[in-house]
Amino acid sequence: MIRLEHIDKRFGDHHVLKSIDLALAENSVTALIGPSGSGKSTLLRCVNLLEVPDAGRLVLGSTALTLVPGKAPARESVQAIRRKTGMVFQNFQLFPHLSVVANVMEGLVTVQRWDRPRARKRALELLDRVGIADKADAWPTTLSGGQQQRVAIARALAPSPQILLCDEPTSALDPGLAAEVVEVLRSLAAEGTTMLMATHDLRLAATIAREVVFLSDGEIVESGTPRDVFTRPREPRTASFVATITQGLPEDWKRPA
Repeated sequence: MIRLEHIDKRFGDHHVLKSIDLALAENSVTALIGPSGSGKSTLLRCVNLLEVPDAGRLVLGSTALTLVPGKAPARESVQAIRRKTGMVFQNFQLFPHLSVVANVMEGLVTVQRWDRPRARKRALELLDRVGIADKADAWPTTLSGGQQQRVAIARALAPSPQILLCDEPTSALDPGLAAEVVEVLRSLAAEGTTMLMATHDLRLAATIAREVVFLSDGEIVESGTPRDVFTRPREPRTASFVATITQGLPEDWKRPA
């Protein structure tokens, strides 16, 4: 369903992504892990072209885009890719001057030109899906961080994207509120939502992801099932990283398998 081929990205002299190849199956959840600065968030943002790769090829379903060094992609091609993605940000990015339901409706009304009754009906359905329908008319500032992130997830799902991109969806939350968001994402995964997430939250990766991809210095070092990567890493860099972040793993995973 989704393929990244030879994705390369630089910021000045800093080579952030180095010829990344990654394939994601439909209805799967893939977690990107790695130390800060490894390229996780940049890779995620390259999928929906918030960051345009310097070179490489993106394939999302029937839509493909080849990036040519030194040449900006056509606006129509960028829009075609973005229409297939939904993005959940680390810090929610809700509009404070709009109610919860209006936040979820906004993209449908302004970008997709839905009429307001239809958009409101869709928004209310999604708020119910993420367990926050009772806050539809509240202001974002009156909500907890976990509730705000659930609104952000509903907003990202509103246009029925082919893939949901999540950039550190729990890192701005305390453990209790993070657990709320993990449960929502777990439910979406069980329903077959295709997701790619960058995360430091091993609980999230261990309980939801089908595949974990470990990045370091802009390269994919290894990938595999969560249990394999977290308990039987093949590469020294992976083993060193995992050894520092065992908190959040299931207890039986912390013992050699």
